[in-house]
Amino acid sequence: MSIKAERNKKKIASKARKGFRGYPVATVAYYGPTDKEATKVVVGIVQTEHASPEPMKKWLSAGEIRKDAAIMEALLDFISEQNAKSVVMVDRIIGCPHQEGIDYPDGEECQECTFWKARDRWSGDRIH
Repeated sequence: MSIKAERNKKKIASKARKGFRGYPVATVAYYGPTDKEATKVVVGIVQTEHASPEPMKKWLSAGEIRKDAAIMEALLDFISEQNAKSVVMVDRIIGCPHQEGIDYPDGEECQECTFWKARDRWSGDRIH
């Protein structure tokens, strides 16, 4: 990972560690084909309590997105441009980068990301 990418990744995590500091809130979520490689990141801006995230922006990468300095910088710029006072994110990849109803039919599982089949996206544990 480049030094710049690592520095930007740490900046994002540092903002999240500060906790709730008011609205707008930036939500950051990583997605990938497994729980080890993130290839998509989505940032949503929640303007007020109970509001849906709007605007939202996503970035895609063929490889580990958290190692891409340009994407991490663009993500930080977007958060800054939206004047987000708080950043919220989980410490893991939370599912497949493909979207139900867009990349595969509603109600079905992604055929490309077999890792996530029968797996809880929040814990990564198998669902029996």
